[in-house]
Amino acid sequence: MNDERKEIAITLINAGEAHVVKTYLHQYRNLMMLLNNTIYLENFGECGGQGRCATCMVKAVGLKGNANSMERNEAATIGKAGLADEAVRLSCQILISEDLNGAVIEITGDEY
Repeated sequence: MNDERKEIAITLINAGEAHVVKTYLHQYRNLMMLLNNTIYLENFGECGGQGRCATCMVKAVGLKGNANSMERNEAATIGKAGLADEAVRLSCQILISEDLNGAVIEITGDEY
């Protein structure tokens, strides 16, 4: 099977309901785009993926490899929000890759 067509399955929790979302490498650039295309989230990702507005915050568990790395904008934005939970991430900064396969992503909403 071609690596680009290898299925990536992510469990998405929104409003207490869990759903498995399946995608492929290069189908979406980042997790924010996948979430926006899968479910409509009002005011989600207002800065368009620059890692500065914190409106696409999620709780991500089970990330592997490079998906665990935070770039400077993401770390600074989460730090400004005063959050210390290592599972809190900006979905715009998590690229779609096999490192997401099996991850559990919870939409945090107004929780943070």
